[in-house]
Amino acid sequence: MRLNPSQSLQQIAGMINARFAGSPDFEITGINEIHKVEPGDLTFVDHPKYYDKALKSKATTIIINKEMECPPGKALIFSEDPFRDYVHLTKHFRPFESSQSMISPTAIIGEGTILQPNVFVGNHVIIGRNCIIHPSVSIYDHSVIGDNVIIHSGTVIGADAFYFKRRPDYWDKMESCGRAVIEDNVEIGASCTIDKGVSGDTIIGEGSKLDNLIQIGHDTVIGKNCLFASQVGVAGCVIVEDDVILWGQVGVQKDLTIGKGAVVLGQSGLSKSIEGGKTYFGSPVKEAREKMKELALMKRLPDIIEKL
Repeated sequence: MRLNPSQSLQQIAGMINARFAGSPDFEITGINEIHKVEPGDLTFVDHPKYYDKALKSKATTIIINKEMECPPGKALIFSEDPFRDYVHLTKHFRPFESSQSMISPTAIIGEGTILQPNVFVGNHVIIGRNCIIHPSVSIYDHSVIGDNVIIHSGTVIGADAFYFKRRPDYWDKMESCGRAVIEDNVEIGASCTIDKGVSGDTIIGEGSKLDNLIQIGHDTVIGKNCLFASQVGVAGCVIVEDDVILWGQVGVQKDLTIGKGAVVLGQSGLSKSIEGGKTYFGSPVKEAREKMKELALMKRLPDIIEKL
């Protein structure tokens, strides 16, 4: 999330009553979760396992729960609970804004776009030209829809990220301040859910086509001209390169990459990144021919055991 105007280190630390290391005038231009950080961003880290990753990331301001010397070119904010303070800042800069009508007066809707009955368009949404939004679609605040997009009934664009921190007796919600971005010439089927980014963008790339009943997790980026069949589920922070095909009921774990032109056959499960230009099957996936040979051999096992 970009900060407009930018904030100083002293201003941000003051909002959470925290000490800091660095120049009081050190500029902070955005707030981002670690997967999406850019120079000028503030992020947080609250586990020793990820200290090094955060400190060496592109983020230039880090909220951290460890006393340490400030690395060159960066600023630190010391906190007993970085997650809590990061969420506090998120809610400050992107507070919840209730809607007073089905189509927000702050929404921008392009020429030739058709909104069918019971469509909800939230605050600060941008919808391009010549789109068709079918009945009972919900488009949450700050979502961006390109030109010539078709969205079928019951789909939800821009719901909160599924992101929680385990506390001793409850799950603590990470507030989402990112966006869902649907590029030009995309078609999304009925009853799909495209979650917004935690602090960045979830993106459905130009020309991609999604069937019914598909879930796309937060901060996932889908490339151009991809094709997803019904009941595909993609977790958060996944990169799907161009021209990928995922057939029905494929499940994709978080934080992995699917290479350009990969095809994954139905009911497969991806637990790690896969190369492009190949066809895959199984759970966990392997190249389809190899997996089919394995299955054929397994069918022969009873006969082999009997002969032994």
